[in-house]
Amino acid sequence: MEIKKTIKICLLSFLLLSPFMHVNASNNVKVSTFAVGENTFLLDGHPFVVKAAEVHYPRIPRAYWEHRIKMCKALGMNTICIYVFWNIHEPQENHFDFTGNNDLAEFCRLVKKNGMYVIVRPGPYVCAEWEMGGLPWWLLKKKDIALREQDPYFMKRVEIFEKEVGKQLAPLTIQNGGPIIMVQVENEYGSYGENKPYVSAIRDIVKKSGFDKVTLFQCDWSSNFTKNGLDDLVWTMNFGTGANIDEQFKLLGKLRPNAPKMCSEFWSGWFDKWGARHETRPSSEMVAGIDEMLSKGISFSLYMTHGGTSFGHWAGANSPGFAPDVTSYDYDAPINEYGMPTPKFWELRKTMEKYNDGKKLPAVPKSPISIINIPKFSLSEHSNLLNGMDSIAITNNSDKMLTFEDMNMGWGSMVYIADLPETKSNSILTLNECHDYSRIFINGKYIGTIDRVKNEKSIELPPIAKNSMIQVFVEGMGRINFGRAIKDYKGITKDVTITTDNGNVQTTYKPKNWINIRIKDDYTQALKAFEMSNKQIDLVIDKSISVSMFNGIESLKTEKWLDNINKPGYYRGYFNLKKVGDTFLNMEAFGKGLVYVNGHSLGRFWNIGPQQTLYLPGCWLKKGRNEVIVLDVIGPKGSPVCYGQNKPELDKLNLERSSNIKKPELKKEYLVASGSFEAGNGWQKVKFNTLSTGRYLVIEGLNSQEGKEKASIAELYALDANGKRLSRESWTIKYADSEDVSNGNKTADKVFDLQESTYWATQSGVSFPHVLVVDMGSSNSVSGIEYLPRAEQGAPGSIKNYNIYITNDL
Repeated sequence: MEIKKTIKICLLSFLLLSPFMHVNASNNVKVSTFAVGENTFLLDGHPFVVKAAEVHYPRIPRAYWEHRIKMCKALGMNTICIYVFWNIHEPQENHFDFTGNNDLAEFCRLVKKNGMYVIVRPGPYVCAEWEMGGLPWWLLKKKDIALREQDPYFMKRVEIFEKEVGKQLAPLTIQNGGPIIMVQVENEYGSYGENKPYVSAIRDIVKKSGFDKVTLFQCDWSSNFTKNGLDDLVWTMNFGTGANIDEQFKLLGKLRPNAPKMCSEFWSGWFDKWGARHETRPSSEMVAGIDEMLSKGISFSLYMTHGGTSFGHWAGANSPGFAPDVTSYDYDAPINEYGMPTPKFWELRKTMEKYNDGKKLPAVPKSPISIINIPKFSLSEHSNLLNGMDSIAITNNSDKMLTFEDMNMGWGSMVYIADLPETKSNSILTLNECHDYSRIFINGKYIGTIDRVKNEKSIELPPIAKNSMIQVFVEGMGRINFGRAIKDYKGITKDVTITTDNGNVQTTYKPKNWINIRIKDDYTQALKAFEMSNKQIDLVIDKSISVSMFNGIESLKTEKWLDNINKPGYYRGYFNLKKVGDTFLNMEAFGKGLVYVNGHSLGRFWNIGPQQTLYLPGCWLKKGRNEVIVLDVIGPKGSPVCYGQNKPELDKLNLERSSNIKKPELKKEYLVASGSFEAGNGWQKVKFNTLSTGRYLVIEGLNSQEGKEKASIAELYALDANGKRLSRESWTIKYADSEDVSNGNKTADKVFDLQESTYWATQSGVSFPHVLVVDMGSSNSVSGIEYLPRAEQGAPGSIKNYNIYITNDL
């Protein structure tokens, strides 16, 4: 008895005195430690290299969560890295949802169950090519709000949300026996601004939310991390495959020579945009980068290891300009959109096994479900678009239009109706800041489309008869998720003008008394569209509407507004299954819109591509009859049919390309600078001798640093009279003599996409000189440029000798 008592006392003493591990007596939970050591992280006092896999729980059906976690572990990862998406957890102010697919605490528990750790990135901003970067749309109901700044209302709402996150996750930190080893403060703030007081305030909120003992860190790019770096946080770098890794950590090594190094986002691939080619990245560069980091003891998180799907309306949009992201978030990742290993997976797994302490990696788990085909089926039921409306407002005696946010709607479409003036000749209709995709009708007759993606604002109208009505249908796509443009209202956000020449006198008219009709993106509302009759629509129309206004709505309710195009609206059909499985719903018969299957929103489709199928998880299907509802804002090209295929189609573009773009004439009087760039990585600045004014910025590369034929540029800025960077929101590419799309998507617009890891590159076989013309959107006074070569070692494709032109005349 005495010996047993002595053993118990010794064991208890060891547990109490150990600086690394103890047992929480209240719940008998084993508690570990995670800390920052000398040039390494320490797990229970021992050196620990973080090998993290970035995955996003809302982009994976809950039924598949554990399979995807097991896939990451089989790849050789020891940690799962997750964002917390504010807008999916608080879809309406003060209404929180951490249930079902939003149960992030359960996701973390599954990670622990499988012997892995968790890194949490709770924002409040996350980017992630996600709607508004994770910020909730209802913040925009406060018109003067300053996002990601110390706006009192914004900070109050951040604090409320982070407190709710803390309730879910603080009990799961490693100090409490859970799997969470690190928590991030904000996200890549250096790409947004310089505001250490704001970042400090977010840090304090995160700490106060229950994360006061866990290791806190912040991430940014190597070129800007010092702007907002806080002394008490771990600093990590974000960069892509192929980057010069020593160069990425060079400044960090000087400032914090004893700190552990970590790449918190090592980009395995890239995201896709509607109307652009499918993005891919070579596996060899990804694997080589991870091999190099592990050989040097550098921690990393592979973004993405498994991308998944931006179901519903959650795909965001990128800026400058407006570039909405597709529904698939496959990301060319090692684990594809539907959870299967790719060639990248197997190549990376071989390398990861070298760094697994001589042990074999876990077996790769089998798929939880098979992949099936679904025979072609018809969606024969049709309901008019206006049958989906649920709210109408009239702006009496005003030219004001109501946005989605004014109508208390996050996602969906609006129809705007107003009287038109009589005109004898053609006129120009201008929608001032229409967000995002609009179709114009007069008396129910289709006139044309204004597309924000193409930076379109105006369209020509034919002569307008007396007592005519205009109907403008506006579909909102994802809100911008990156850069200063994240304050992205939807609908017609300013006003509408009609400009005409009557008797050589130009007249501008602003229609008034707009009817604003709301059509929500909502499955329940889609069901009601099939239940609602025309008489029921009449009942919700305010009887104060004039007869002409009423007729304006009636013309949309009838098939007259369809003219020579196929019917937009809601389509419903069914298919039967004997066996469920994952499949890919082919949407090529339809135009543009979104899809619901058995009440689940699969996401957006658009026939321009590159994505032509939508991933349909088998866990959302059932034996017997399955329902499909399609909301198509354009209308199908022929018969409204769908089918399920056994592989996705992510790389099929249907765009008309203009062949009339000619090389501009570069006159000597436009020349503002000539010289040579320096070799190597990093930003370079060119100052002009005189201030120059023009709309077009032209870079002419005369040769390369390597003496080869290819040229490339990662990022480009124009500088104003004070040497500050001009806004690039209105920039477009006017001309590029060559673009390499044979291996990846190295188009010219990459020079202003706010991403240092992407770049414009010319094709092999096209020799110097290489010319790039940027349309800045308006005439600007320019004092110089800033130029960034590629991030890879040696900066391949760097331009050596150059000419720079500024002009208004091209």
